[in-house]
Amino acid sequence: MPLTHIAEKIERGLTKVPFEESLKLDCGEDGVIVLQDGMLSRDDVDTDCTIAMSHANLEKLMKGDLNPMTAFMMGKIKVSGDVSIAMRLGQLLKG
Repeated sequence: MPLTHIAEKIERGLTKVPFEESLKLDCGEDGVIVLQDGMLSRDDVDTDCTIAMSHANLEKLMKGDLNPMTAFMMGKIKVSGDVSIAMRLGQLLKG
């Protein structure tokens, strides 16, 4: 699933679940998805929380094939900044 499709799915979730925090999903060379002030962008800007992972792991996370807690403990997902914001991402993805 291209990063653009993942961004579109997350953007649809934003219409159902308010998300006013700032969060960056950083997939390295594949790009970023930034949620800030209830909007989504692909611009790499500073945010209160950054979740770094491979594009493949983001796809697995979106499909429900990767448990975020397990992935975090195994080092497949790295979180920097305000971890409580990262915890809210699950609500958005289910929205």
